[in-house]
Amino acid sequence: MTITPSPEPTAASIPGTARPHTPLHTPRNLLVTGGAGFIGANFVHWIAANHPNVHVTVLDALTYAGNRASLNGVDPNRLTFVRGDICDRTLAERLLHEHGIDTVVHFAAESHNDNSILDASPFLTTNVTGTYTLLEAVRRERDEHGRDIRFHHISTDEVYGDLALDEPRKFTETTAYNPSSPYSASKAASDHLVRAWHRTYGLATTISNCSNNYGAYQHVEKFIPRQITNILAGIRPKLYGQGLAVRDWIHVDDHCDAVWRILTHGRVGETYLVGADGERSNIDVLRMILSRMGLPEDAFDHVNDRPGGDRRYAIDASKIMRELGWRPRHADFARGLDQTIDWYRTHEDWWRPAKAATEEKYRLQGH
Repeated sequence: MTITPSPEPTAASIPGTARPHTPLHTPRNLLVTGGAGFIGANFVHWIAANHPNVHVTVLDALTYAGNRASLNGVDPNRLTFVRGDICDRTLAERLLHEHGIDTVVHFAAESHNDNSILDASPFLTTNVTGTYTLLEAVRRERDEHGRDIRFHHISTDEVYGDLALDEPRKFTETTAYNPSSPYSASKAASDHLVRAWHRTYGLATTISNCSNNYGAYQHVEKFIPRQITNILAGIRPKLYGQGLAVRDWIHVDDHCDAVWRILTHGRVGETYLVGADGERSNIDVLRMILSRMGLPEDAFDHVNDRPGGDRRYAIDASKIMRELGWRPRHADFARGLDQTIDWYRTHEDWWRPAKAATEEKYRLQGH
């Protein structure tokens, strides 16, 4: 995977945006939880490409959605990988202290809605208890060793519930929480914990709620890679319901860039929504994939929708653009989709081992 370094935005490159201020925080030793998962691994690659003076320690349990191979190619002198559970408080405290961590970026989460509907318990353990454990480890490091550690929590737009298909409204940082699934409820709970630990204990925390990511290293259970790998494997793609649900897509590299911008320029205690004005219906995305892979746009099967499925997500990212000078650089969804398709074509050894089991699980669910 090749990542093009992202230059710092300037006032001239972002019309109507004030010149970004001097960095408030300069990370040197990052702890990235869930760094062998989809967005976490992309973030590690992005750091390696853009910030050569930063060392990354990855903490990942390597559940089914984590893959150590996703970190291949990162300079081993700049990466320490630790297999472990974020609920292990002793381990978390040891890593923070012994590795001189100054910044935690918390990606680790159970994230698949279908799985949360079948069994919510792993979501409560990882997303709620795991976040609590990390916050307490950061608090203890400060109280016992006098080291303030920046803690950035990666969340999702799904905590806000959904929007009507025919309304112009978008989610903002002040939208009320209204989660629909056990997954989104567990992420909402973790968001509230982060805010409480900032207000009650004074931890230096920030939160970002991002729209749907796409790109390399995403597990084949997710919508876009499932459709791509079905076609590559000779399986007819599956579409929930009529495919009218709308998702707001952002390239994972843009998300990584936004997270760094929040770490370095974001104000402690603040929440920033991250999106790229990428609203598209599921059926339109599937038709694009089929067309770009040389198949008729109707070469798919409809399956039953999941219970309580959200209708529409849409992010208003004006705050991070206005205050921090960030903007997406991969706004051409068709081009990004082509790059993603090419990645799965050329990395069959990465996704093939998980494909059969994933499709069997979906078959048993009727999807």
